[in-house]
Amino acid sequence: MAKFLKITYKKSFIGQPERVRATVRSLGFHKLGQTLVKPDTKELRCMCQSIDHLLEVVEVDGE
Repeated sequence: MAKFLKITYKKSFIGQPERVRATVRSLGFHKLGQTLVKPDTKELRCMCQSIDHLLEVVEVDGE
């Protein structure tokens, strides 16, 4: 089975550097509290790790 990451945008990026804002946008978030399920890739994990203070990340198994 493929692995996925369930990513929830928990904390606002107001007051954060532009680099953090760009990462949040590139992950596909539009609203605070939004949850996305994305395939588990090395690139995605690095992006989530760089802004882990704003996100909640959970591994889930998928089809």
